[in-house]
Amino acid sequence: MKSIEEISLLYEINEALNENLDMKKALYRVMDILAESLNLIRGTVTLLDPVTREIRIEVAHGISEQAKRRAKYQLGEGVTGKVIQTGESAVVPRINEEPMFLNRTDSHRQEQGMDYSFICVPIKKGKRVVGALSADRPYEGKTALQKGEKTLSVVATMIARHVINLERIHMEKEKLRKENVRLKEELENRYSFTNIIGNSNKMREVFQMISQVSRSNATVLIRGESGTGKELVANSIHYNSFRTNHPFVKINCAALPENLIESELFGHEKGSFTGALNQKKGKFELAHQGTIFLDEIGTMDLGVQVKLLRVLQEKEFERVGGHQTIKVDVRIIAATNSNLEEMVEKGKFRDDLYFRLNVFPIYMPSLRMRKTDVILLADHFLEKYAKEHFKEIKRFSTPAIDMLMEYHWPGNVRELENCIERAVILCNEGAIHSYHLPPSLQTGKESHTLAPITLEEAVANLEKEMIIDSLKNTRGNIKKAAELIDTTVRKFSYKAGKYGINYKDYR
Repeated sequence: MKSIEEISLLYEINEALNENLDMKKALYRVMDILAESLNLIRGTVTLLDPVTREIRIEVAHGISEQAKRRAKYQLGEGVTGKVIQTGESAVVPRINEEPMFLNRTDSHRQEQGMDYSFICVPIKKGKRVVGALSADRPYEGKTALQKGEKTLSVVATMIARHVINLERIHMEKEKLRKENVRLKEELENRYSFTNIIGNSNKMREVFQMISQVSRSNATVLIRGESGTGKELVANSIHYNSFRTNHPFVKINCAALPENLIESELFGHEKGSFTGALNQKKGKFELAHQGTIFLDEIGTMDLGVQVKLLRVLQEKEFERVGGHQTIKVDVRIIAATNSNLEEMVEKGKFRDDLYFRLNVFPIYMPSLRMRKTDVILLADHFLEKYAKEHFKEIKRFSTPAIDMLMEYHWPGNVRELENCIERAVILCNEGAIHSYHLPPSLQTGKESHTLAPITLEEAVANLEKEMIIDSLKNTRGNIKKAAELIDTTVRKFSYKAGKYGINYKDYR
């Protein structure tokens, strides 16, 4: 039968567990109560990591934080490791006489004229041991040890739910940490400049420049037409730089109204203008020690250009409506499709800012300047969108390739990507044909005018494409090729002869 002291102790522990929503604080309070009631000198709640199988101290009384972090056990190692491995309690009457006692925390010492005892009980979830509750106290005889073991066993049962929740939180944190590492690696791989598609001489020059500038802190100005991949280059520079572990902040200057861009870049103080209900940090503050990407910088207002010039020169600024000078360490990458030189001459862009930004220019070639990359890019987008839309499309037909190569691509890589995604959605065959491509590609030539085509010519082009495609699929076997497009061998041979197609070329 429990004594009044024991009942009072357990009631107090129960109150401590229920009053505090913070599980760790509740457990620390329990350890304090045990110290007061049981003359406990030191005590710990240890937790078994279900993944690494390592035992670590989660909550401790009478042990320094440094010692707590240092003390780790393997399953079965020492008294605590043995208790968690077997699920059986352990009582050590005199610590200095027990060889299994490891003293990893270096906290258990024999004081003058006094021996210390050690009691360790398992914390269980059903039959599974999730941790242990341990205490060391002055040696007071066998009866006191037995009583102490029983009390700790009851307390271990009471705190089991809190310990299990802590275990779950640790697992979720570890899962999030691993996911964070995975996403970071994915970003780095995705934006590695080796993953920018292109094998032309023009793109090799771009790769070389990215490689040279990434490991520096130089300001970069990326020039090129819309849709050439300027943002992809900016990503590659950041994720291959020494700032990769710090923020990468992007802002499209053209997408923000003139009266808001200053606030977005540099932040604002509460009440600095109508609608400024709270203090707000700007993009430069958020990008501290990292990189900021200013896209479409040619659209920036002249007033904001002055502040940007100061950041480039002095690495400091004030928020809108503020007086405190804020220091930042930010690398700037800017991009534009505008003719900045012409804008400088017309007074629409500051010449001093232009020279500050133009430290290391990178020119992105238009797609019509790198025609050898068109099919390489098309294959990449075909694989990407076929997977995304669950289609079994493996290639482009010859007429489709011809159309892709002949088109002048005013929208550059972005237009090509959109074109391939559309074709993948329309296609229900194993190959992209010319009729899956947009009308602009089917009729457009190097000029912006549409080339005239008759119905008879369109039918002839389609017949020729189907004959060539069927011969490719059957390796020049006329009989199988005719069956593939549901016609007779005689008709197939006639049409092939009409269009000058030799079946032997496909064997």
